[in-house]
Amino acid sequence: MATAHINRIGTAVPPNDVHEAFVGFVDGFIPERREKLIFKRMVGRADIAHRYSFFQPSDTGDADSEGFYVRGRFPSTAARMARYEQHAPDLAVRAIDALGDIDRSGITHLIVSSCTGFIAPGLDQMIVARAGLQPSVERTVVGFMGCYAAVNSLRLAHHIVRSEPAARVLVVNLELCTLHFQETPDLERLLSMLLFGDGCAASLVTADATGLALHDFRAATIEESAENITWRIGDQGFDMHLSGEVPIKIGRALKADRERNDPGNLLRGRQPSDYDAWAVHAGGRTILDAVEQGYELAGDALAWSRGVLRDFGNMSSATIMFVLDRLMRSDAPAANGMGIAFGPGLAAESFRFSRA
Repeated sequence: MATAHINRIGTAVPPNDVHEAFVGFVDGFIPERREKLIFKRMVGRADIAHRYSFFQPSDTGDADSEGFYVRGRFPSTAARMARYEQHAPDLAVRAIDALGDIDRSGITHLIVSSCTGFIAPGLDQMIVARAGLQPSVERTVVGFMGCYAAVNSLRLAHHIVRSEPAARVLVVNLELCTLHFQETPDLERLLSMLLFGDGCAASLVTADATGLALHDFRAATIEESAENITWRIGDQGFDMHLSGEVPIKIGRALKADRERNDPGNLLRGRQPSDYDAWAVHAGGRTILDAVEQGYELAGDALAWSRGVLRDFGNMSSATIMFVLDRLMRSDAPAANGMGIAFGPGLAAESFRFSRA
């Protein structure tokens, strides 16, 4: 049976670094001095230096130079979806261009994941038209699954290549998270929004034995955690809830997974030390700390994830692909690699990989 490989990854982000502008803008939403101090302290501890958006920061203290986000009249969901339709296809094409010289006419399947926008004709159809793919390409959309959607997308590509060894699968993970900033004094919600930026990754997955070989995929759900991460469509954009309990529950679950140590766990009956490369979704510093502590990993085991978090923030489904891109460009051996992403459920999606 053919083995699916990620042959190469291309990445792209919008042109504007909005991290500092966001921090200054939302400080005005917090009425209490004590909560302002907590927010500033958490900004310093977030380990995020940059996040990118199509919105250009304003020099006047507003969120953006064109007045999309104005205190007292944040935009409707319809206005945000119009921006998604305007910007998402261009970012997708930039990420595909970053793959370099690939035979686009030979792409047989297209898988697109996104949870930050809805349009029809869909982003998948727009990509086919703008990226020069064959109109006959088989299209699949993985929608509204959140941060672990890239793993589900890779799993689909894995199954396609195993059943059709000649398949050439283009996987696109695109999120415009900054379309969904909310006007709220709630500190927990503001801290959630502090994490997110925009980005896109495009990956070529085939049976060609180059890049990273994909092995088995496995999912797990943490009991009594369904409301800890939620993503619901509201009248003014999509409403994200990311509970402060998420890192605690992840850490406990992974500690139990490590101690359980049987073939049915995420570690597949192995110990964390058996894995020489880790690609973990950079959901936030505390989440990466929870993985490191729960699995008792070495201090540098999540270096690629921490680097992506620092340089781009959490880009939802695109994030783990940025991590894999850095890993592929490194000289790490990666004979036995583990990839994990977390999202609504509270669930973990995992896969094993190795260098070709």
